[in-house]
Amino acid sequence: MNNQKDTYTIVCKNYVFLVALLAFISGQSQNSDSNFNQSITKTIEDIEEIYNITVKDEKSLLNEKYLDYADWRINQYNLEASLNAILSPFDLMFWKESDSVYSIREFDYPRNTPDIGKRRLEYLNNLYTNKSEWEERKASLKACIIEALKINDAPVLEKPQVVITKKRKYKGYSVENIGLEVLPGVYATGSIYRPLKTKNKSAVILSPNGHFGDGRYRESEQIRCANLAKMGAIVVSYDLFGWGESTLQFASEYHKTSIAQTIQVLNGIKLLNYLLKLAEADANRVAITGGSGGGSHSLFLTAIDDRIKVSVPVVMVSSYFSGGCPCESGQPIHLCGNGTNNAEISAMAAPRPQLIVSDGQDWTKHVPEIEYPFIKKVYSFYNAEGKLENQHFADEGHNYKESKRKAMYPFMAKYLDLDLSKIVKNGEILENISLETENEMKVFGDNGEQLPKNAMHDINQLYALFGLTYEK
Repeated sequence: MNNQKDTYTIVCKNYVFLVALLAFISGQSQNSDSNFNQSITKTIEDIEEIYNITVKDEKSLLNEKYLDYADWRINQYNLEASLNAILSPFDLMFWKESDSVYSIREFDYPRNTPDIGKRRLEYLNNLYTNKSEWEERKASLKACIIEALKINDAPVLEKPQVVITKKRKYKGYSVENIGLEVLPGVYATGSIYRPLKTKNKSAVILSPNGHFGDGRYRESEQIRCANLAKMGAIVVSYDLFGWGESTLQFASEYHKTSIAQTIQVLNGIKLLNYLLKLAEADANRVAITGGSGGGSHSLFLTAIDDRIKVSVPVVMVSSYFSGGCPCESGQPIHLCGNGTNNAEISAMAAPRPQLIVSDGQDWTKHVPEIEYPFIKKVYSFYNAEGKLENQHFADEGHNYKESKRKAMYPFMAKYLDLDLSKIVKNGEILENISLETENEMKVFGDNGEQLPKNAMHDINQLYALFGLTYEK
């Protein structure tokens, strides 16, 4: 019995000694002279002192993080290089709030700082100095974007199903809803606005929805589309993937998947195919406009589809932000050409008319002094600077509301030969339309009861159509 107690005592003592030894070794590893291991909080404090700045860590992202040779990574002549060297091993990044204040953030691949965006454009400026060099770059980017989006991998439908609802007539325009099969069992859903009386063929305008509340059902979207129809255009407003009626097939959680970006671009292409087959559609007068996520897709579709002659991307042209949703940046299009951004993608519209709408409270606040001059230089290769415009609303935020719409209407009228007088009275643009309810705008019934029987619901099957595998 005593022998068992002695053995137990020895084991316990050895265990205590081992725990203490491991703790000692761990402590030594954090303070060892051999690798200069140090808390990065301390290193950041050193950087603050060297550069006389403040670094904020409001989410305590630096806590309990140690780095070998931490202080040796400081570059006394380059603040941002120093911060990158310290933060990158932990998938952290910095955000410059002012010349003297920086904040720590988790790495966010589509979001960078204005300074980095500016430097990127300076680099791109040196890649092409004339039309020939730019055309070579543009062709390479276009091919890469199409490949990255998997557009050519999409199965071809010989006879896609089309569901059209009864037309509702209002003063100067009509509305009908559409469900267009863009892939086997996958439907784009939207509403088509048409002018009531036209003598000649009508221009066609794509209106991709953005990340705004109520989607295409919202008042702002209806006003924009109805007024453009009054002016003489056929306009289609369509849902984001996993938004609106699209959720009858794929739950909203799938909106934030990479395939969403592919489907949304494909929806625009297929809806344009459908509209241009209409006898009253003029294939030579095609435009696109959208805000936020719809602004992103206005950029993408204009870049890869030469049928689009006029573009008005709203609150989305930026050199340092490529879209915070996978439906805008989930596919690696911004890695094309060894790195591109929405400003360069915007420039791919040249020499076609383009109105860039920006504001002072989001990532487009620097457009007048950073992105616009860069894009204008590309337009100069074609002697087409006059076809590029920027309307900047310094006191406004991220939206596509009245002031921005009223900047867009005259631009569309000018380049699409639309009749602006249809919405003007006493020199003022009016937006008097008949607002519809959400249920009125649904193509498959109030509760989806008219959804086609072949409608797909499995996200795995959707990915498989492109030879891909869905991973959560």
